[in-house]
Amino acid sequence: MAAPSTRAAGHSWIPLALIVSLFFLWGVANNLNDVLIPQFKKAFVLNDFQAGLVQSAFYLGYFLVAMPAGIYMRRFGYKSAVVFGLALYGLGALLFWPAAEQGTYGFFLFALFVIASGLAFLETSANPFVTLLGPRETAARRLNLAQAFNPLGSITGILIGQHFIFSGVEHTPEQLAALSAAERAAFVAHETAAVQLPYLAIGLVVLAWGLLIVLTRFPAVHAVGEGGAAQGQGVLARLLGDRRFLATLAAQFFYVGAQVGVWSYLIRYVQATVPGTPAKLAANYMLVSLACFMAGRFAGGALMRYVAPRRLLALFAAVNVVLTVFAVAVPGALGACALVACSFFMSVMYPTIFALGVEGRGDDERKLGSALLVMTIIGGAVLTAVMGAVSDAADIARAMLVPAVSFVVILLFARMRGAAER
Repeated sequence: MAAPSTRAAGHSWIPLALIVSLFFLWGVANNLNDVLIPQFKKAFVLNDFQAGLVQSAFYLGYFLVAMPAGIYMRRFGYKSAVVFGLALYGLGALLFWPAAEQGTYGFFLFALFVIASGLAFLETSANPFVTLLGPRETAARRLNLAQAFNPLGSITGILIGQHFIFSGVEHTPEQLAALSAAERAAFVAHETAAVQLPYLAIGLVVLAWGLLIVLTRFPAVHAVGEGGAAQGQGVLARLLGDRRFLATLAAQFFYVGAQVGVWSYLIRYVQATVPGTPAKLAANYMLVSLACFMAGRFAGGALMRYVAPRRLLALFAAVNVVLTVFAVAVPGALGACALVACSFFMSVMYPTIFALGVEGRGDDERKLGSALLVMTIIGGAVLTAVMGAVSDAADIARAMLVPAVSFVVILLFARMRGAAER
């Protein structure tokens, strides 16, 4: 008997638009973290390692939930996984309100973990879902369109933080030490309360979007429950025994760590190396970075018509090694500009590494391989914490050596793939 089709029986622009919008929504959440790090560092008087736990809690959620999300998707389908992910995302955003009321850093980290768990469901299901909502011949075009909304959401997240979270009140350590206990408590309460309304609005919008998807009729998609547990274990064993695939996992781990690390500490880098720069002004560097990232995504897509993806990956990785080393050697405005430029060259790395990892694989290997590749997002938690530790031990400029090493790993991966194809 022929296997059931994994293509939608028909298609509608309304379901496609609803799913494409998810790329915007998780872009907002991802880059609001870059605002939360300096905000919590200021409010709770954290060192760089402790502030970096924002990303650790967030990306730990991705790591722990990606595989369960893949299993859930296989059992209940793409639409159900999307709705469940939106429910978790919305719940985590709403938890920011009681976290601010309590003024507890750990509660905020838990809320971020819940948000990340929801995003793990969304990222695992939305990418393949977009390819199924329409004709096979335009699947790649639809996915590229969807991915273009991600940096737009990231820019929106930074704007929300810049205008609705950052207060502009920044005390020096000496000024904080001079505050009375009551004044100190009032300052913490004011700074933590700044996140309540933005995250309340985000939570309500996300839950409303989930309800809208529930009420919308989607084309029939048959991609549920293919293969039993034994078959899944066999596929997993094949993937983990494939040295090329393991190299892909390593490259993606270091890429995500580099991207998250550069963006998470960019505001901190600017404030530390260009003294007197307020957080609101430093956030402009993040806005330009995200604009470069979006421009790089379109430029990279155009260049791939003429340059093999692995060659472009190697070239962009090499450029970013130079840029991050420059940021270490020349801290200040020029170093910050180099880090901003990194975003242009990072833009093509995640999808290119992802595509190289699943290239030429069967359907089951693609599904489990995709879940494993989403799990490598834990690199954002691990390497950001490492950068925080390096910054505390040395300084924030030297912490940029961590993404520099990460880009070297990606360069080696691209060259290895090129050698294997010759």
